[in-house]
Amino acid sequence: MKKEKILILNLGSTSSKIAVYEDDKEVFSETLRHSRDEMSKFNDVLEQFDFRKEVIYKALEKNNIPVSSLTAACSRGGNIIACPHGAIEIDQDMIDYLTRPDDMAKHASLLGSMIAFDLHKEYGIPICIYDAIGTDEMQPVARVTGIPEIPRFTVGHTLNTRAMAIKCADEILHKPFEECTFIVAHLGGGISIRLYKNGINIDCVNDDEGNFSPERCGGVSVKELAKFCFTSGLSYGEVMDKLHGNAGLAAHLGTKDAVTVEKMIEDGDEYAKIIYEGMCYRIAKDIGTMSIPVAGKVDRIILTGGISHSKMLTDYISNLVSWIAPVEIMAGEYEMEALAAGALRVLRGEEKLQNFGEIKKTAKDRIRLCKGVEPYKTPEVK
Repeated sequence: MKKEKILILNLGSTSSKIAVYEDDKEVFSETLRHSRDEMSKFNDVLEQFDFRKEVIYKALEKNNIPVSSLTAACSRGGNIIACPHGAIEIDQDMIDYLTRPDDMAKHASLLGSMIAFDLHKEYGIPICIYDAIGTDEMQPVARVTGIPEIPRFTVGHTLNTRAMAIKCADEILHKPFEECTFIVAHLGGGISIRLYKNGINIDCVNDDEGNFSPERCGGVSVKELAKFCFTSGLSYGEVMDKLHGNAGLAAHLGTKDAVTVEKMIEDGDEYAKIIYEGMCYRIAKDIGTMSIPVAGKVDRIILTGGISHSKMLTDYISNLVSWIAPVEIMAGEYEMEALAAGALRVLRGEEKLQNFGEIKKTAKDRIRLCKGVEPYKTPEVK
């Protein structure tokens, strides 16, 4: 059996994480950092395409990996429609959707899909995204809110949370993932909690509706938020920047770095202690919330993501939730490994490659409630 050589692309706002796997073995990885001066030359994400592609190709060449030697590519996706978990083929239809003009919050990860598509056009290799940001398998009863135009939906950290749940099922429980129930908390710059039952993410607490995080506000009083939006004098874009990037620990303590906050606490800063414990307290509450839909019958609670390296944080949370189920600390982010493993399963015929066009046809049905009320569409940013 020939060895697959898979290029993995995970592009963020100021970095391009790339790796090459031969089957399931990493043979090369690098995080390419992009300076503020480099990024300031571009007016939007799409203008960065040629720059990012060139930097990535040069890194491969420098490490003696000819682009022509690649047999497949897998990228983290951009702001995609509501979709099932797993692999989705990158085609022109997907690229057109990711680069649509009405998406005013384009994420740099879409550039990875564009680079993979260029590789496909030149070399004909199979390409896909895996466990996309828009993966949404929430059960209908969990979608209902008091405003029909604003149903709940899932967005965000599917890639890492699902990978850790599969790993825990395999290596710790020695059971098929499809026979397990997990609550997985992704703890990073943004924080979300996922409930996986029988292989499906049936409910969640998204990073804008529950706990706050190092840089995001989480759930707040809707009355006070409405008042703030109408009286602050800020534009829609400015409000979103505040809620999504300059809230949480950053707003309270002037830093998004959990290590710095813990040093402040060790130095006797009582306010920092209250804020940090407040974040841990809210995370634990949301983990408890996710135990309710399965009547507390949970195999494991998993704490993962970058700040789960913190013993102060994981001890606090574990002390509050370990009565629900044993807690596994699976610190760090395993997005590159998850992308590679998913792509390899598709290449080996162990997993189906899904078609974006077919998914798009059913996307509205995936998040529409029974009365057919269309979800509210965010107005265009002026």
